[in-house]
Amino acid sequence: MPQRRVISGRSQEPRQRFAEELRILRTGSGKSLRQLGERLGWDWSLFGKMEKGETLGSPEVVQALDTHYGTPGLLLALWELAAGDKSQFRERYRRYMTLEAEAVSLWHFAVSVLPGLLQTPGYAREVLAAGGLKGKELEQQVEARMGRKDLLAGEDAPPFRTILSEAVLRTPLRDTGEWLAQLEYVADVAERSNVTLHVLPQSAGMHGLDSTALMFLRLHGGRTVAYTENAHRGELIEESASVERLTRAYDAMRDLALSPAESRKFVLAMLEEVPCDASI
Repeated sequence: MPQRRVISGRSQEPRQRFAEELRILRTGSGKSLRQLGERLGWDWSLFGKMEKGETLGSPEVVQALDTHYGTPGLLLALWELAAGDKSQFRERYRRYMTLEAEAVSLWHFAVSVLPGLLQTPGYAREVLAAGGLKGKELEQQVEARMGRKDLLAGEDAPPFRTILSEAVLRTPLRDTGEWLAQLEYVADVAERSNVTLHVLPQSAGMHGLDSTALMFLRLHGGRTVAYTENAHRGELIEESASVERLTRAYDAMRDLALSPAESRKFVLAMLEEVPCDASI
């Protein structure tokens, strides 16, 4: 069979093609990203991330764009094709990633591993390799995880609160240098105005989330969803009663944690404990 000719000259990769179409439609309409956000009622930075291919957005956002541009079903069809492409994130995380990019605030609890939003490349590589990834797939996932960190950067970055179990900070990497860099990064991020970091000391004892890593996302309109995760699977929870139960458990645990100032001192003390010239 002869190779199909590419007529349009546009990308044949689904995610990139979707981003290209969004840029073409917006620039053709003469609107800036900020004007588009004001017209449709979403943060304009979301549309910028969609046009760069950093996020796909939700079906609701894409449907609003279809209506706005007068392209009924076109963008949604491209979105579905892009969402079916598994080159960057695994299927079980895709809807969560979409919602994370749209969140107006985030709060989190780490039971054993630092959240992806706070990981350095060296930390992410070791964690993902421990989960069985290797070779090209490992490097792709490390790169994808590093791309997520942009969510917490910039003037429009959403507020992010994280509670780190002491065990998270007591479990080192095999490479001392990489572990030192990771702890330094956590201490630096804790100084950002949009980041609030707590450490939950082991002396706090048992609590309602002692085996669950958890992220809450507050979305436009005030709706909150939760994402729980263990070593084998993750679950997106959108039912309001279940989210409320998790919220109460989180609030009770936060009362047991160190203050942000005490927590940063704790991380700095951990840095002093890391040997500089020997493997951990």
